[in-house]
Amino acid sequence: MKIAMTKSWTCCSVVALLSSVSLLVSLPTHAASALATATVQGGGAQRADLQSFDGVVEAVRQATLAAQVPGSIMSVSVKAGDTVRAGQELVRIDARAASQNSQASAAQVDAARASLVVAGKDYERQQQLLQKQYISQAALDRSKAQFESAQAQVLALQSQSDAAQTQARFYSIAAPFSGVVSEVPVTVGDMAMPGRPLLTVLDPSNLRVTASVAQSALPPSLEKMQFELPGWSGATGLMAATGATVLPLMDAATHTAQVRFKLPALSGVAPGMFARVWLPVKPGASTGLERLFVPAAAVVRRAELSAVYVVQADGKPTLRQVRLGQFQGAQVEVLSGVRAGEKVATDPQAAAQVR
Repeated sequence: MKIAMTKSWTCCSVVALLSSVSLLVSLPTHAASALATATVQGGGAQRADLQSFDGVVEAVRQATLAAQVPGSIMSVSVKAGDTVRAGQELVRIDARAASQNSQASAAQVDAARASLVVAGKDYERQQQLLQKQYISQAALDRSKAQFESAQAQVLALQSQSDAAQTQARFYSIAAPFSGVVSEVPVTVGDMAMPGRPLLTVLDPSNLRVTASVAQSALPPSLEKMQFELPGWSGATGLMAATGATVLPLMDAATHTAQVRFKLPALSGVAPGMFARVWLPVKPGASTGLERLFVPAAAVVRRAELSAVYVVQADGKPTLRQVRLGQFQGAQVEVLSGVRAGEKVATDPQAAAQVR
């Protein structure tokens, strides 16, 4: 009797377990089917007269300062973000040995000058003795040679002393121009070696935008070129670019050229910011691209990642990275990552819970 009851309980348990598994498997399907979706909409041709290229904001004046001599770093007087003036000392390297060499060279110069004074006076006496015919011409010539040799010795030692003083100045790293310290990869106690970067200084008041443009897209004139800074807090749409130039060199691998133009004074713009450059399309050419839009609420932002949940044919959402363009009300332009007609989840949190 007990054996029969055990078998009966076991069969019931198996049936209940299978029912639970079936319910768990079916839950995502129901959840996926309940997701609110929106269709990726096409907004006509992408700007009939302009095409876009990615660019970056750069500092026109940026210097990476490195050591010219080896030594232990004794002091670092600045940190990243500090404002510095031209000629200000930023890093000091242990210069005790160089300072001692400089002092020794200066002492040798003093000794050579003293010998030069003695040789000069001896040469004057020899000239007087020759006039009285107490010595021969050969003796006077020897005295003159010693005097000239002492003069040359002073010049040689003076040059060595100047070189030692110049060498001693290499142990103090100063700012080449007024600006902001952007990076300090060393600290006190580190070993400085010739060529090792110690810090980077840039001038934030003199910025430019650089973009790589395909050679087939370079227009004959850059007068109508525009740009935008999507990540800038004061972004107001497209702005006119002035003074644009094309570097006279093509990249052999990508067949692109660099287009540069100087930025006007804009508060809050910093080197490294993303920029988008809009160039006029060549006459008779067409971009052949369609502007695509999705609801702004469908965009997921995780650190530097922008993505949307694309709902597949089976109803399951898949996270896909996208590159965003301009916002137009509740819609945002998608430059790459999705195609027209695809469906995206308008509630990313609900889509993330579907497995």
